[in-house]
Amino acid sequence: MSEIALAADFAIIVVVATIIGLIARQTGQPTIIAYIITGIILGPVAFDIVTDEGLVELMGNLGFAFLLFLLGLKMRFEDIREILPAVTNVAIGQTVLQTALAFTVAWALGFGTEEILVIALATVFGATPIIVKILTDKDEITSLPGKIDVGVLIVQDIYLVVVLALFATDELGGAADIASTLGVILVMMSFIAIFSLFSSRYVLPGLFRRIADNKDVFLVVAIAWAFLFVAIAEATNLDPKVGAFLAGLSIAQLPYSKELEDRVTPITDFFILVFFATIGLQIDGLSSLLAHWWEAIVASTVLMVGNFWIMFYLIDREGFDVETSFLASINMVQVSEFSLIVGALAIEQGLIGSDVLGYLSLMALLTMGLSTYIISYNYAIYARLEPWFRRFESDERKDAEISTYDGHAIAIGYDEITERALPRLEAEFDDVVIIDRRTDHIEELEEEGRYEYVFGDFRHTEVRKEANLNAADFVLSSSVEREVNEALLREVDDEATVFVEAERIDDARALYDRGATYVIMSTHLAAEKVSEYVELYVTDRDRFDDAVASDVDVIEARRRRGRRRFGEDEPGSSPGVDGDPIGPSPDSLEDRRSGGEFRD
Repeated sequence: MSEIALAADFAIIVVVATIIGLIARQTGQPTIIAYIITGIILGPVAFDIVTDEGLVELMGNLGFAFLLFLLGLKMRFEDIREILPAVTNVAIGQTVLQTALAFTVAWALGFGTEEILVIALATVFGATPIIVKILTDKDEITSLPGKIDVGVLIVQDIYLVVVLALFATDELGGAADIASTLGVILVMMSFIAIFSLFSSRYVLPGLFRRIADNKDVFLVVAIAWAFLFVAIAEATNLDPKVGAFLAGLSIAQLPYSKELEDRVTPITDFFILVFFATIGLQIDGLSSLLAHWWEAIVASTVLMVGNFWIMFYLIDREGFDVETSFLASINMVQVSEFSLIVGALAIEQGLIGSDVLGYLSLMALLTMGLSTYIISYNYAIYARLEPWFRRFESDERKDAEISTYDGHAIAIGYDEITERALPRLEAEFDDVVIIDRRTDHIEELEEEGRYEYVFGDFRHTEVRKEANLNAADFVLSSSVEREVNEALLREVDDEATVFVEAERIDDARALYDRGATYVIMSTHLAAEKVSEYVELYVTDRDRFDDAVASDVDVIEARRRRGRRRFGEDEPGSSPGVDGDPIGPSPDSLEDRRSGGEFRD
């Protein structure tokens, strides 16, 4: 096939997926469903105008690797630290029981032995991208049910990587071969995982601290890190995509992960588009897709109901209350898109035919499509069913306490303005969270250990979610960029107190109109100060001299404090050179004029 034809195939996939994706968005469906349907339409099932070879296959493999890299990047163990033992118990029990249920359903529907094993392994995973996306959009990702689901998905994803590595081996023979292959995979994964965790503690913090201020280099180094692990995995005869997952896992434990996640996601989404389209391309035709259509409907119904009750029983057994158990369970009822990945790898192994992949595709489309609405209306569903489920309630049950920001204060940017206000905010609020994307500021905050912080650009959704912006009672922004402050005012709670900064009168008026409590006009205040000093100079020279002397004392104190902060102790330095400059520094003015740490 010519290079032009390969490029045309790729272009057709992107254009069609974009159109179907827009339709999916209008109906509230996840774009992954649109990508799978794209492959079905363009492949042998419908028009048969694109094949999964050449450039399409290459981009699909890259999409798979980036998907697992992003999956690892989301696995922050700190997010579930408080409930980790309970979540581990739930996840292990869920994996065993749901695999047994899927095995029983496939056996009852008359599939062959190898097909049953593949189906049982493929249909046990939750749809991580879909669940995380919808819960994040609903601001439920930091709730207790959301944290339980994220924790279960983390354990599931580790199990998923092992299964994918197993199916990606060159050949699977009998039980003895499978056992030995699995042992090798676990040993190799353990070595790479140890290296990954070692790197996250001793190598990556210093590396990313040096380059995180440069956004372009930051992204390139992160992707290079992923490909390094891909190369290590390939060199050890392990599936390269497992290396991508472990690379993401190592970066996820750093304070820079949220910033990176936002920057990697658009690139990942592009490759994922092609990857899921290639799965639809592997179905031989409409007959293969619909060969087991009624079995897919039966299995989808049984598994969704069965998965809910398995999760509810396991979560309830850990002592969580009925509402938490219900919500965490109903969010996890779907058959994941990863079932299609396992199915595609099983086809390469010759374990199943295209008709079974069609069966798995129908199950994924049905359950993911339906569960999207179930998760969106989970609280409304619970409100209807609450009287019946209250019979499971017990006075002894008490939900775990989870750490999340609520009723807190947020400072956007760490500079002269916010720094002076922080002690007062600390005295008033239980938590003070600083959002900043300069590594030297983050280092200072780490050393001081006094305030919570989130590294990243305030414009990025993940960064705002991490600071739980819409639950804050007080927000102080030192950015003078009007768009940043308007976005802040749109998202923050209506009852919150918001202090923002502006350079121009028109900007200040617009921010007041949008609900700002107070707009700091530093240039206006400086003009007022100059006017006062001129008046003093003309009318009362002694008071003027006293005021100037007082200002010089303040400058000297700030200069000495600034030199201590940056480790400078050279004698004889003059103000404005080594310490804090007299007046705002050019860099500080430029930062605040363009949004500073919020600048792309």
